[in-house]
Amino acid sequence: MGIQRHVVIGAALVAAAGTALSGAAPAAATAAGTTGGGLTCTRHSATQQLAEAAQPGDVVCVADLRADRRLTITRGGTPDQPITYAGNGSAVGGITIAADNVIVDGYVVDRPAAPGISMTGDNITVRNNRVSDPRGGDGDGLRFFGTHLKILHNTISGTSNRHGHADCMQTFASDTPPSQHVLIEGNRCERIDNMCLMAEGPNDGEGDGRGHTSDFTIRNNFCETLVAAQNLMFEDVQDCVIEGNEFAGDPVKAIGLAIGSTGAHVGDDNVMGPRIRYLVGIDDSSRRGYVGPKPGGPA
Repeated sequence: MGIQRHVVIGAALVAAAGTALSGAAPAAATAAGTTGGGLTCTRHSATQQLAEAAQPGDVVCVADLRADRRLTITRGGTPDQPITYAGNGSAVGGITIAADNVIVDGYVVDRPAAPGISMTGDNITVRNNRVSDPRGGDGDGLRFFGTHLKILHNTISGTSNRHGHADCMQTFASDTPPSQHVLIEGNRCERIDNMCLMAEGPNDGEGDGRGHTSDFTIRNNFCETLVAAQNLMFEDVQDCVIEGNEFAGDPVKAIGLAIGSTGAHVGDDNVMGPRIRYLVGIDDSSRRGYVGPKPGGPA
């Protein structure tokens, strides 16, 4: 079957660097205004110290970003007023988010130390960023851990198994928080050696057995897998909705459901490239609550 349609993704204008944005330091910022990208800045910060004074609802733009330094964010806002860190096309050497109630928008991350973006916390949105050719570690483009996470309209490309088990996106629960209420929508995973998403719960045999990983929506993404046996793999992840995605590359199957990944709903609007043999592979432990096309083989 040929590809029937192309999922349009609003991909990235991104930038970031190796400046730590943390804590609550008493410092003033300059007046509100815009920078060269798309978001209007309410707080201009020339240095890391000024950025640390960000308040709930601020849109923070940092001037001293560098393409060879990682941007580390440890200061967030409130559920109703998150702090937005606006790249507006700036380049950084990777992004680490360890805070709640944060939006990270519009950074370019080229050849970072893997993972290119790491997000841990509650109520985090990562959107409109571009990550290319992550290096070292497992070679992942993005890792996420926590609850109420949104990964929207990012482009991640060039993950290589020369650097390990190089996924576009990955989550696991081994001394890290299980992930729940996750929306992955409108992203592009291009030239990915391993999987576009590898999601492992705490009871997959390698996790710590604490909590549950559940409630993922994977919608309207483009996913190109070059080496792995599937585009998306779920192990001990419950209640996933997978719809409107375009799967490309050369895997055996598009979606694998294994080790108690029950309650999956797979839409008939997912499309596959011509070299993918079947849409869904599933094991016996994951069949409870499954809704979707007839599985074509094992997980």
